Amino acid sequence: MRAPHTGYRITSLLAGVVLAGTALAVPAVAAGHPAGPGPIVTAEAGQAPAVVVPKGRVIAKPSLNVRKHPNTGGTPVRSIPYGTIINLDCKVNGESVEGNPRWYLLKDGSGYVAARWVENANGVVPPWC
Repeated sequence: MRAPHTGYRITSLLAGVVLAGTALAVPAVAAGHPAGPGPIVTAEAGQAPAVVVPKGRVIAKPSLNVRKHPNTGGTPVRSIPYGTIINLDCKVNGESVEGNPRWYLLKDGSGYVAARWVENANGVVPPWC
């Protein structure tokens, strides 16, 4: 006579522990704060969390125009040279540039740049404005 197979019960028990642990790992959201992805926050022991700013690299040659609004109408506010790393605040939809409707608001608030000409430089995706 063979002993009953108990592998399924152990597997089920382990799966339950993993799922329960996952439920406990969900971060809390402060009241009045919209849920969803945001900037990455890191901290070392004994230090306050530091917010990682989304960064982009200008891939437009010879430079990228900064605009007052997320469209190509009007005179550019300034331009940023090819290869420059820029700090981004958030993204909006605007005029489509070569099929891409996204525009990034610069962190310093000086204007918008077409996302078509900016590549991600640090893996942090800007949130929606």
